Amino acid sequence: MTAEKDTLAIWNTYGTHQIARGIELPELEQWNWGIEGTGPGIEVLGDVSGLRVLDLGSGLGRHAARLAAAGADVTAVDASLAQHERALARYPQTPGLRLMCADAVDHLQDSDPYDLIYSVCSVPYLDPARLLPALTNALRPGGRLLFSALHANAAGVGPATQIAARPEILRLPGTTDDHPVNMWTLTPQLWEDLLDEHGLIMESVTAIDSPQPHSTVSYRLYAARRPERVPSRPHSSAPPAPTAALGVGVIVHSPQGVLLGLHRRGAWELAGGTVEPGESLAEAAIRELHEEAGIVADPDAVHVLGTLLDWVGDVVRITVPVLVTRWTGTPTSAEDPTASSYTLCRTALTCRTASA
Repeated sequence: MTAEKDTLAIWNTYGTHQIARGIELPELEQWNWGIEGTGPGIEVLGDVSGLRVLDLGSGLGRHAARLAAAGADVTAVDASLAQHERALARYPQTPGLRLMCADAVDHLQDSDPYDLIYSVCSVPYLDPARLLPALTNALRPGGRLLFSALHANAAGVGPATQIAARPEILRLPGTTDDHPVNMWTLTPQLWEDLLDEHGLIMESVTAIDSPQPHSTVSYRLYAARRPERVPSRPHSSAPPAPTAALGVGVIVHSPQGVLLGLHRRGAWELAGGTVEPGESLAEAAIRELHEEAGIVADPDAVHVLGTLLDWVGDVVRITVPVLVTRWTGTPTSAEDPTASSYTLCRTALTCRTASA
C-alpha cells in the first residue's frame, strides 16, 4: 500500500492548502465526471431516489450532496482527513448524506450492500487488486458501478498497457507547486479485464475529452454491474446459465526450468485453459500446451495433481493443475498478439531477463 499511502499524504496536503486559502467552490450547476462543461452528466446514474448509494473518494462532497438532494441515501467516503474536514464544514447536517473519513476498502468490507457505487476520478488512486474484490462484494446483485478515470494527461501521455501505478501530477490551486501522485492509469481493455476478473460486467465506456482546442486531457467513464443471482432454473427449454467453469493449469518442468507465460497485463502465468466437452483433463492439458506454447507433451508423462477452487462473481472456477515432465519442441508465442509469450524460467530473474 506504499503508493496509496504516499498519494493520501499529498491529498491531505491539498486539503489543508485549500482550507488555508478559504476559497469556497459553488454548488454543482452541472454534474461532471472529471472535466467541467462536458457530458455525460447525472442522467447516467438513472433514478437514484430511495437507493443506497456510495461515493468513493468524495472529496468536498458536492456530488454526494447533489444525489442526497435527489432522494438517495448517500454515504460519502474519503480517506483524506483534510478533505473530510472540508466536506463536514460545508455539509454539517444534510438530510440523506453521511460523510465518513475511512479507507475505501475497509469501508467496503464492513458495509451493508449498496445499490449504486460511483466515483468521480478517485478509483485510479487505489490498487485495483485490493479495491475490486471488496467493491464487488459491497454491491448487491444487480447493483451498478460507475467511475471515471484518467485516460490521457496534460502532457499527452496515454494509458498504460500493464497494471501498475505510475506518477501523475497534482498541482496545488493558486500555486506552481506540483506533486506526483500515484495512479493506475489503464487502458479500457485492462479495466474491462479487471472488472470481469472480479465478477463485474462492463456495460459501457464513454470518452470524456477536454473541450479546450489544444488540450490532450481525456477521461473515460466506465459503467458496470454485478450480475443478478438466479435462485432457481426458470421453466424454459433453454439451458441454464453456467455456474461453474472447469480448466487446467499446465506445469511444464525440466532441467531448463518451469514454463511461464508473460500476460499482456504484466503477470507471469502457467499455460492452460478451459476443458472442452469430451476431453479428459490430461487431453485438455496436452491441447492447451500445444496451442499456447507450441510444445508437444508426452501423454505418458502427464500427471493430474489435484484441484483448486475459487469463485468469481456467480461462477465457481475449478482449476486442475497438471504436471508435464517430458515434452518436445521449443516454446513459442501464439499468433494472437494478445496471447502470453512463453519461456522456460529457473527463477523470476531469468523470466524478467527473457522478456526484456
